[in-house]
Amino acid sequence: MTAASLKVVYRLPLALAMVILLGLLFALLGDGFWDVVSWLLLAVPLLLLAFFLRRPSPRPGRGEVL
Repeated sequence: MTAASLKVVYRLPLALAMVILLGLLFALLGDGFWDVVSWLLLAVPLLLLAFFLRRPSPRPGRGEVL
């Protein structure tokens, strides 16, 4: 793998990890407004999970590679 393809592969997982890390830090270090921010940031992975679970899976035979 080239460095460019590694950047493409790991870009979104690293961004998601940063969102989770910020959410946990805000939950530990802040009160009031920061608690709400942490709840919103920690909801992002759950929303992504729900989105991708509800998305229809590609059917074989339509040109998609399994």
